[in-house]
Amino acid sequence: MVAGTPRVLRVMNERAALDLLTEHGALSRARLGALTGLSKPTVSQLLARLEAAGLVTAAGTSEGRPGPGARLYALRGEVAHVAALDVRPGGVRAAVADVTGAVLATRTLATPARPGPGGVAAQLTAALDGAARAAGVERTALRRVVVGTPGAFDPRTGRLRYAGHLAGWHSPGLLAEVAAALHPVPVEYENDVNLAAVAERRLGAARGHEDFVLLWNGTGLGAALVIGGRLHRGWTGGAGEIGFLPVAGAPLARGVARSGSGGFQELAGAQALPGLARELGVPVPEPGAAGGVRGAGAAPDGEAVAAALLRAAAEAYARPGDEPAATAPGGPDAGVFSLHAGPTALLRAYAVRLATGIASLVAVLDPAVIVLTGRVLAAGGEPLLRLTEEELAELAPSRPRLLAGEVTGDPVVRGGLEVALAAVRDEVFDTSAR
Repeated sequence: MVAGTPRVLRVMNERAALDLLTEHGALSRARLGALTGLSKPTVSQLLARLEAAGLVTAAGTSEGRPGPGARLYALRGEVAHVAALDVRPGGVRAAVADVTGAVLATRTLATPARPGPGGVAAQLTAALDGAARAAGVERTALRRVVVGTPGAFDPRTGRLRYAGHLAGWHSPGLLAEVAAALHPVPVEYENDVNLAAVAERRLGAARGHEDFVLLWNGTGLGAALVIGGRLHRGWTGGAGEIGFLPVAGAPLARGVARSGSGGFQELAGAQALPGLARELGVPVPEPGAAGGVRGAGAAPDGEAVAAALLRAAAEAYARPGDEPAATAPGGPDAGVFSLHAGPTALLRAYAVRLATGIASLVAVLDPAVIVLTGRVLAAGGEPLLRLTEEELAELAPSRPRLLAGEVTGDPVVRGGLEVALAAVRDEVFDTSAR
Protein backbone atom coordinates (compact mmCIF):
# COMPACT_ATOMS: atom_id res chain seq x y z
CA MET A 1 0.00 0.00 0.00
CA VAL A 2 1.11 3.54 -0.78
CA ALA A 3 0.74 6.13 1.97
CA GLY A 4 -1.78 8.86 1.18
CA THR A 5 -0.25 12.19 0.26
CA PRO A 6 -1.80 15.47 1.42
CA ARG A 7 -3.04 16.03 -2.13
CA VAL A 8 -4.78 12.65 -2.29
CA LEU A 9 -6.38 13.18 1.12
CA ARG A 10 -7.54 16.64 0.07
CA VAL A 11 -9.25 15.24 -3.03
CA MET A 12 -10.89 12.47 -0.97
CA ASN A 13 -12.19 14.96 1.59
CA GLU A 14 -13.54 17.24 -1.13
CA ARG A 15 -15.40 14.37 -2.78
CA ALA A 16 -16.83 13.28 0.59
CA ALA A 17 -18.08 16.82 1.21
CA LEU A 18 -19.66 17.06 -2.25
CA ASP A 19 -21.41 13.71 -1.80
CA LEU A 20 -22.80 14.84 1.56
CA LEU A 21 -24.09 18.08 0.06
CA THR A 22 -25.73 16.01 -2.68
CA GLU A 23 -27.41 13.75 -0.14
CA HIS A 24 -28.43 16.31 2.51
CA GLY A 25 -28.72 19.60 0.66
CA ALA A 26 -27.37 22.79 2.21
CA LEU A 27 -25.13 22.25 5.26
CA SER A 28 -23.29 24.47 7.72
CA ARG A 29 -19.56 24.14 8.32
CA ALA A 30 -20.24 22.65 11.74
CA ARG A 31 -22.65 20.05 10.37
CA LEU A 32 -20.30 19.16 7.52
CA GLY A 33 -17.51 18.74 10.05
CA ALA A 34 -19.66 16.45 12.18
CA LEU A 35 -20.59 14.31 9.17
CA THR A 36 -17.04 14.03 7.82
CA GLY A 37 -15.12 13.97 11.11
CA LEU A 38 -12.90 16.81 9.89
CA SER A 39 -11.81 19.72 12.05
CA LYS A 40 -13.40 23.13 11.69
CA PRO A 41 -10.28 24.72 10.09
CA THR A 42 -10.01 21.83 7.61
CA VAL A 43 -13.69 22.16 6.65
CA SER A 44 -13.30 25.92 6.20
CA GLN A 45 -10.32 25.43 3.87
CA LEU A 46 -12.15 22.68 1.99
CA LEU A 47 -15.23 24.83 1.41
CA ALA A 48 -13.08 27.75 0.30
CA ARG A 49 -11.44 25.55 -2.34
CA LEU A 50 -14.79 24.22 -3.55
CA GLU A 51 -16.21 27.76 -3.74
CA ALA A 52 -13.19 28.88 -5.75
CA ALA A 53 -13.70 25.91 -8.09
CA GLY A 54 -17.30 26.99 -8.68
CA LEU A 55 -18.78 23.78 -7.23
CA VAL A 56 -20.23 25.18 -4.00
CA THR A 57 -21.96 28.43 -3.12
CA ALA A 58 -23.26 30.17 -0.01
CA ALA A 59 -26.96 29.38 0.48
CA GLY A 60 -28.20 31.65 3.25
CA THR A 61 -28.11 30.96 6.97
CA SER A 62 -29.66 28.38 9.26
CA GLU A 63 -32.78 29.25 11.24
CA GLY A 64 -34.65 27.95 14.28
CA ARG A 65 -31.92 28.34 16.89
CA PRO A 66 -31.14 31.22 19.29
CA GLY A 67 -28.42 33.60 18.16
CA PRO A 68 -27.09 34.34 14.71
CA GLY A 69 -27.68 31.68 12.09
CA ALA A 70 -24.82 29.61 10.73
CA ARG A 71 -23.80 30.14 7.14
CA LEU A 72 -25.00 27.34 4.84
CA TYR A 73 -23.28 25.93 1.79
CA ALA A 74 -24.87 24.11 -1.14
CA LEU A 75 -23.95 22.59 -4.47
CA ARG A 76 -24.23 24.85 -7.48
CA GLY A 77 -26.86 23.07 -9.56
CA GLU A 78 -25.90 24.86 -12.76
CA VAL A 79 -22.47 23.20 -12.78
CA ALA A 80 -23.84 20.36 -14.92
CA HIS A 81 -27.10 19.17 -16.45
CA VAL A 82 -28.31 15.74 -17.56
CA ALA A 83 -31.40 14.37 -19.28
CA ALA A 84 -33.42 11.18 -19.46
CA LEU A 85 -35.89 9.93 -22.07
CA ASP A 86 -38.67 7.39 -21.54
CA VAL A 87 -39.63 5.86 -24.89
CA ARG A 88 -42.99 4.12 -25.12
CA PRO A 89 -45.48 3.31 -27.88
CA GLY A 90 -47.15 6.57 -28.80
CA GLY A 91 -44.85 8.98 -27.02
CA VAL A 92 -41.47 10.06 -25.67
CA ARG A 93 -41.10 11.79 -22.32
CA ALA A 94 -37.98 13.85 -21.64
CA ALA A 95 -36.70 15.43 -18.42
CA VAL A 96 -33.73 17.65 -17.60
CA ALA A 97 -32.13 17.85 -14.16
CA ASP A 98 -29.22 19.77 -12.67
CA VAL A 99 -26.31 18.16 -10.84
CA THR A 100 -28.19 18.23 -7.51
CA GLY A 101 -30.88 15.98 -9.00
CA ALA A 102 -33.53 18.70 -9.13
CA VAL A 103 -35.78 18.20 -12.16
CA LEU A 104 -35.96 21.50 -14.03
CA ALA A 105 -38.40 20.59 -16.79
CA THR A 106 -40.23 17.72 -18.45
CA ARG A 107 -41.76 17.50 -21.90
CA THR A 108 -43.82 14.77 -23.58
CA LEU A 109 -43.93 14.36 -27.34
CA ALA A 110 -46.62 12.33 -29.07
CA THR A 111 -45.16 10.04 -31.72
CA PRO A 112 -46.98 8.55 -34.74
CA ALA A 113 -47.38 4.84 -35.32
CA ARG A 114 -44.71 5.10 -37.99
CA PRO A 115 -41.81 7.56 -37.57
CA GLY A 116 -41.79 10.41 -40.08
CA PRO A 117 -38.83 12.16 -41.71
CA GLY A 118 -35.71 11.82 -39.58
CA GLY A 119 -37.09 8.70 -37.89
CA VAL A 120 -36.44 7.91 -34.25
CA ALA A 121 -33.46 10.27 -34.05
CA ALA A 122 -35.71 13.22 -34.93
CA GLN A 123 -38.26 12.19 -32.30
CA LEU A 124 -35.65 11.98 -29.53
CA THR A 125 -34.07 15.28 -30.57
CA ALA A 126 -37.44 17.07 -30.59
CA ALA A 127 -38.41 15.76 -27.14
CA LEU A 128 -35.00 16.63 -25.73
CA ASP A 129 -35.00 20.10 -27.29
CA GLY A 130 -38.38 20.84 -25.73
CA ALA A 131 -37.28 19.84 -22.23
CA ALA A 132 -33.93 21.63 -22.54
CA ARG A 133 -35.55 24.89 -23.69
CA ALA A 134 -38.03 24.74 -20.82
CA ALA A 135 -35.13 24.19 -18.39
CA GLY A 136 -33.18 27.12 -19.85
CA VAL A 137 -30.34 24.86 -20.96
CA GLU A 138 -28.74 24.39 -24.36
CA ARG A 139 -29.24 20.80 -25.49
CA THR A 140 -25.61 20.59 -26.61
CA ALA A 141 -24.52 21.60 -23.10
CA LEU A 142 -26.04 18.51 -21.49
CA ARG A 143 -23.37 16.26 -20.00
CA ARG A 144 -25.20 12.95 -20.57
CA VAL A 145 -28.50 11.54 -21.83
CA VAL A 146 -29.95 8.18 -20.76
CA VAL A 147 -32.64 6.62 -22.95
CA GLY A 148 -35.02 4.03 -21.49
CA THR A 149 -36.81 1.69 -23.89
CA PRO A 150 -38.80 -1.53 -23.72
CA GLY A 151 -36.61 -4.52 -24.55
CA ALA A 152 -32.84 -4.19 -24.73
CA PHE A 153 -30.09 -3.52 -27.23
CA ASP A 154 -28.17 -6.72 -27.90
CA PRO A 155 -24.54 -5.95 -26.96
CA ARG A 156 -23.31 -8.23 -29.77
CA THR A 157 -25.29 -6.67 -32.61
CA GLY A 158 -26.51 -3.27 -31.42
CA ARG A 159 -30.06 -4.23 -32.47
CA LEU A 160 -33.09 -3.73 -30.23
CA ARG A 161 -34.62 -7.04 -29.09
CA TYR A 162 -37.79 -7.99 -27.17
CA ALA A 163 -39.67 -4.85 -28.29
CA GLY A 164 -41.33 -5.61 -31.62
CA HIS A 165 -44.15 -3.20 -30.76
CA LEU A 166 -41.79 -0.19 -30.79
CA ALA A 167 -42.07 1.11 -34.35
CA GLY A 168 -38.97 2.43 -36.07
CA TRP A 169 -36.49 1.17 -33.48
CA HIS A 170 -35.12 -1.87 -35.29
CA SER A 171 -32.89 -0.52 -38.07
CA PRO A 172 -29.27 -1.73 -37.86
CA GLY A 173 -27.88 1.83 -37.99
CA LEU A 174 -30.17 3.31 -35.34
CA LEU A 175 -27.60 3.86 -32.58
CA ALA A 176 -25.24 5.64 -34.97
CA GLU A 177 -28.08 7.84 -36.24
CA VAL A 178 -29.10 8.88 -32.72
CA ALA A 179 -25.47 9.49 -31.69
CA ALA A 180 -25.00 11.77 -34.70
CA ALA A 181 -28.25 13.65 -34.04
CA LEU A 182 -27.43 14.29 -30.36
CA HIS A 183 -23.70 14.96 -30.81
CA PRO A 184 -21.71 16.00 -28.78
CA VAL A 185 -23.80 14.71 -25.86
CA PRO A 186 -22.96 11.12 -24.77
CA VAL A 187 -25.98 8.81 -25.01
CA GLU A 188 -26.58 5.68 -22.94
CA TYR A 189 -29.38 3.12 -23.36
CA GLU A 190 -31.06 0.97 -20.74
CA ASN A 191 -34.15 -1.18 -20.44
CA ASP A 192 -37.05 0.83 -19.02
CA VAL A 193 -37.84 -1.63 -16.21
CA ASN A 194 -34.17 -1.69 -15.21
CA LEU A 195 -34.30 2.09 -14.87
CA ALA A 196 -37.39 1.83 -12.67
CA ALA A 197 -35.39 -0.56 -10.47
CA VAL A 198 -32.54 1.97 -10.24
CA ALA A 199 -35.04 4.61 -9.12
CA GLU A 200 -36.55 2.31 -6.47
CA ARG A 201 -33.10 1.32 -5.17
CA ARG A 202 -31.83 4.89 -4.93
CA LEU A 203 -35.01 6.65 -3.85
CA GLY A 204 -37.82 4.18 -3.15
CA ALA A 205 -38.92 0.85 -1.75
CA ALA A 206 -35.69 -1.07 -2.49
CA ARG A 207 -33.32 1.27 -0.64
CA GLY A 208 -30.74 -0.72 1.28
CA HIS A 209 -31.43 -3.99 -0.57
CA GLU A 210 -28.67 -5.72 -2.52
CA ASP A 211 -30.85 -8.53 -3.88
CA PHE A 212 -34.34 -7.77 -5.15
CA VAL A 213 -36.67 -8.16 -8.10
CA LEU A 214 -38.79 -5.37 -9.52
CA LEU A 215 -41.93 -6.60 -11.28
CA TRP A 216 -43.49 -4.14 -13.71
CA ASN A 217 -46.88 -4.40 -15.36
CA GLY A 218 -47.81 -1.62 -17.75
CA THR A 219 -48.17 -2.19 -21.46
CA GLY A 220 -46.24 -5.41 -20.86
CA LEU A 221 -44.93 -7.59 -18.05
CA GLY A 222 -41.26 -7.21 -17.24
CA ALA A 223 -38.84 -7.64 -14.37
CA ALA A 224 -35.54 -6.13 -13.30
CA LEU A 225 -33.11 -8.42 -11.47
CA VAL A 226 -30.69 -6.86 -8.99
CA ILE A 227 -28.13 -9.35 -7.67
CA GLY A 228 -25.38 -8.28 -5.29
CA GLY A 229 -26.33 -4.65 -5.85
CA ARG A 230 -25.91 -4.85 -9.63
CA LEU A 231 -28.41 -5.13 -12.46
CA HIS A 232 -28.30 -8.53 -14.16
CA ARG A 233 -28.91 -8.03 -17.88
CA GLY A 234 -28.10 -11.45 -19.33
CA TRP A 235 -26.26 -12.55 -22.46
CA THR A 236 -28.43 -10.65 -24.95
CA GLY A 237 -29.81 -8.04 -22.55
CA GLY A 238 -33.02 -10.03 -22.13
CA ALA A 239 -32.81 -10.98 -18.45
CA GLY A 240 -36.15 -10.11 -16.88
CA GLU A 241 -38.29 -10.49 -20.02
CA ILE A 242 -40.68 -12.61 -17.97
CA GLY A 243 -43.65 -12.08 -20.25
CA PHE A 244 -42.21 -15.01 -22.24
CA LEU A 245 -42.14 -17.28 -19.16
CA PRO A 246 -44.11 -20.55 -19.60
CA VAL A 247 -46.51 -20.80 -16.65
CA ALA A 248 -49.27 -23.04 -15.38
CA GLY A 249 -52.75 -21.85 -16.31
CA ALA A 250 -51.76 -20.56 -19.75
CA PRO A 251 -51.39 -22.59 -22.96
CA LEU A 252 -47.79 -23.39 -23.86
CA ALA A 253 -46.76 -20.60 -26.23
CA ARG A 254 -44.46 -21.41 -29.12
CA GLY A 255 -42.72 -19.10 -31.52
CA VAL A 256 -42.58 -16.39 -28.86
CA ALA A 257 -39.78 -14.54 -30.65
CA ARG A 258 -42.15 -13.99 -33.57
CA SER A 259 -45.31 -13.28 -31.59
CA GLY A 260 -43.69 -11.06 -28.98
CA SER A 261 -45.72 -12.68 -26.20
CA GLY A 262 -45.55 -15.74 -23.98
CA GLY A 263 -47.36 -17.62 -21.25
CA PHE A 264 -47.03 -15.22 -18.33
CA GLN A 265 -47.95 -12.23 -20.49
CA GLU A 266 -51.09 -14.02 -21.65
CA LEU A 267 -51.95 -15.09 -18.10
CA ALA A 268 -51.30 -11.89 -16.14
CA GLY A 269 -50.57 -9.09 -18.61
CA ALA A 270 -52.85 -6.11 -18.99
CA GLN A 271 -54.62 -7.73 -21.94
CA ALA A 272 -55.71 -10.69 -19.77
CA LEU A 273 -57.77 -8.66 -17.31
CA PRO A 274 -60.81 -7.78 -19.49
CA GLY A 275 -61.43 -11.46 -20.30
CA LEU A 276 -61.07 -12.47 -16.66
CA ALA A 277 -63.42 -9.67 -15.63
CA ARG A 278 -66.12 -10.76 -18.09
CA GLU A 279 -65.83 -14.33 -16.84
CA LEU A 280 -66.54 -13.05 -13.33
CA GLY A 281 -69.41 -10.78 -14.34
CA VAL A 282 -67.48 -7.53 -13.90
CA PRO A 283 -68.33 -4.73 -16.38
CA VAL A 284 -65.37 -3.76 -18.53
CA PRO A 285 -64.98 -0.04 -19.30
CA GLU A 286 -64.76 0.99 -22.92
CA PRO A 287 -61.26 1.76 -24.24
CA GLY A 288 -60.61 5.49 -24.01
CA ALA A 289 -63.02 5.92 -21.10
CA ALA A 290 -60.92 4.17 -18.46
CA GLY A 291 -57.76 6.24 -18.42
CA GLY A 292 -58.98 9.80 -18.66
CA VAL A 293 -57.94 12.09 -21.49
CA ARG A 294 -55.87 10.46 -24.20
CA GLY A 295 -52.92 12.51 -25.31
CA ALA A 296 -49.20 12.64 -25.83
CA GLY A 297 -47.54 9.89 -23.86
CA ALA A 298 -50.80 8.69 -22.35
CA ALA A 299 -51.11 5.03 -21.47
CA PRO A 300 -52.41 2.77 -24.23
CA ASP A 301 -56.09 1.92 -23.81
CA GLY A 302 -55.42 -1.69 -22.78
CA GLU A 303 -53.22 -0.56 -19.91
CA ALA A 304 -55.79 2.05 -18.83
CA VAL A 305 -58.65 -0.49 -18.90
CA ALA A 306 -56.65 -3.02 -16.85
CA ALA A 307 -55.72 -0.36 -14.30
CA ALA A 308 -59.35 0.78 -14.00
CA LEU A 309 -60.51 -2.81 -13.38
CA LEU A 310 -57.95 -3.46 -10.66
CA ARG A 311 -58.57 -0.10 -9.00
CA ALA A 312 -62.30 -0.82 -8.76
CA ALA A 313 -61.57 -4.35 -7.52
CA ALA A 314 -59.24 -3.05 -4.79
CA GLU A 315 -61.87 -0.55 -3.67
CA ALA A 316 -64.50 -3.30 -3.54
CA TYR A 317 -62.14 -5.53 -1.56
CA ALA A 318 -61.89 -2.79 1.06
CA ARG A 319 -65.70 -2.95 1.46
CA PRO A 320 -66.34 -6.62 2.35
CA GLY A 321 -69.95 -7.79 2.13
CA ASP A 322 -70.93 -5.45 -0.69
CA GLU A 323 -70.95 -8.14 -3.37
CA PRO A 324 -73.71 -10.77 -3.71
CA ALA A 325 -72.84 -14.45 -3.65
CA ALA A 326 -72.75 -16.20 -7.01
CA THR A 327 -71.60 -19.43 -8.52
CA ALA A 328 -67.86 -19.42 -9.22
CA PRO A 329 -67.11 -19.85 -12.92
CA GLY A 330 -65.12 -22.69 -14.37
CA GLY A 331 -61.69 -22.37 -15.93
CA PRO A 332 -58.18 -22.09 -14.46
CA ASP A 333 -59.23 -19.58 -11.79
CA ALA A 334 -62.17 -21.56 -10.40
CA GLY A 335 -62.12 -22.20 -6.69
CA VAL A 336 -59.70 -19.44 -5.67
CA PHE A 337 -62.23 -16.89 -4.48
CA SER A 338 -64.89 -18.68 -2.45
CA LEU A 339 -68.32 -18.64 -4.17
CA HIS A 340 -68.40 -14.99 -5.10
CA ALA A 341 -68.24 -13.19 -8.37
CA GLY A 342 -67.57 -9.55 -9.03
CA PRO A 343 -64.64 -7.18 -8.40
CA THR A 344 -63.37 -8.89 -5.23
CA ALA A 345 -63.23 -12.22 -7.02
CA LEU A 346 -61.40 -10.53 -9.87
CA LEU A 347 -58.73 -9.23 -7.49
CA ARG A 348 -58.25 -12.64 -5.89
CA ALA A 349 -58.10 -14.45 -9.22
CA TYR A 350 -55.59 -12.00 -10.61
CA ALA A 351 -53.42 -12.33 -7.49
CA VAL A 352 -53.27 -16.09 -8.15
CA ARG A 353 -52.14 -15.48 -11.72
CA LEU A 354 -49.54 -12.97 -10.62
CA ALA A 355 -48.15 -15.24 -7.91
CA THR A 356 -47.88 -18.11 -10.40
CA GLY A 357 -45.21 -16.31 -12.41
CA ILE A 358 -43.51 -14.72 -9.40
CA ALA A 359 -43.06 -18.18 -7.84
CA SER A 360 -40.74 -19.16 -10.71
CA LEU A 361 -38.58 -16.09 -10.09
CA VAL A 362 -38.42 -16.86 -6.38
CA ALA A 363 -37.40 -20.46 -6.98
CA VAL A 364 -34.49 -19.38 -9.21
CA LEU A 365 -33.31 -16.12 -7.59
CA ASP A 366 -34.49 -16.32 -3.94
CA PRO A 367 -34.72 -12.52 -3.59
CA ALA A 368 -35.27 -10.83 -0.24
CA VAL A 369 -37.69 -8.30 -1.69
CA ILE A 370 -39.98 -8.03 -4.70
CA VAL A 371 -41.18 -4.55 -5.65
CA LEU A 372 -44.48 -4.37 -7.58
CA THR A 373 -44.89 -1.31 -9.75
CA GLY A 374 -46.15 -0.04 -13.10
CA ARG A 375 -49.56 1.48 -13.70
CA VAL A 376 -51.50 -1.80 -13.67
CA LEU A 377 -50.02 -3.21 -10.47
CA ALA A 378 -50.12 0.14 -8.70
CA ALA A 379 -53.87 0.29 -9.36
CA GLY A 380 -54.38 -2.88 -7.29
CA GLY A 381 -52.77 -1.18 -4.31
CA GLU A 382 -52.26 -2.81 -0.93
CA PRO A 383 -55.09 -5.36 -1.37
CA LEU A 384 -53.47 -6.87 -4.48
CA LEU A 385 -50.08 -6.84 -2.76
CA ARG A 386 -51.31 -8.77 0.30
CA LEU A 387 -53.38 -11.28 -1.70
CA THR A 388 -50.42 -11.99 -3.99
CA GLU A 389 -48.13 -12.40 -0.99
CA GLU A 390 -50.55 -14.90 0.60
CA GLU A 391 -50.77 -16.93 -2.59
CA LEU A 392 -47.02 -16.82 -3.11
CA ALA A 393 -46.51 -18.33 0.34
CA GLU A 394 -48.30 -21.43 -0.95
CA LEU A 395 -46.38 -21.64 -4.25
CA ALA A 396 -42.79 -20.63 -3.45
CA PRO A 397 -40.22 -22.28 -1.17
CA SER A 398 -39.19 -18.97 0.45
CA ARG A 399 -41.20 -15.93 1.48
CA PRO A 400 -39.80 -12.67 0.09
CA ARG A 401 -41.37 -9.40 1.16
CA LEU A 402 -43.64 -7.84 -1.44
CA LEU A 403 -43.48 -4.05 -1.48
CA ALA A 404 -45.29 -1.43 -3.51
CA GLY A 405 -43.13 0.87 -5.60
CA GLU A 406 -42.64 4.27 -3.99
CA VAL A 407 -41.26 6.35 -6.87
CA THR A 408 -44.20 8.29 -8.29
CA GLY A 409 -44.54 10.13 -11.58
CA ASP A 410 -42.34 8.42 -14.15
CA PRO A 411 -39.95 5.93 -12.47
CA VAL A 412 -38.24 5.26 -15.82
CA VAL A 413 -37.29 8.92 -16.23
CA ARG A 414 -36.24 9.19 -12.60
CA GLY A 415 -34.05 6.11 -12.92
CA GLY A 416 -32.52 7.46 -16.12
CA LEU A 417 -31.64 10.72 -14.40
CA GLU A 418 -30.06 8.81 -11.51
CA VAL A 419 -27.89 6.79 -13.91
CA ALA A 420 -26.82 9.94 -15.76
CA LEU A 421 -26.14 11.84 -12.54
CA ALA A 422 -23.95 9.07 -11.10
CA ALA A 423 -21.65 9.23 -14.13
CA VAL A 424 -21.59 13.01 -14.39
CA ARG A 425 -20.95 13.55 -10.69
CA ASP A 426 -17.90 11.30 -10.95
CA GLU A 427 -16.61 13.65 -13.66
CA VAL A 428 -17.61 16.98 -12.14
CA PHE A 429 -16.73 16.16 -8.53
CA ASP A 430 -13.25 14.89 -9.40
CA THR A 431 -11.02 17.74 -8.19
CA SER A 432 -7.75 15.82 -8.66
CA ALA A 433 -6.95 17.63 -11.93
CA ARG A 434 -7.64 21.09 -10.51
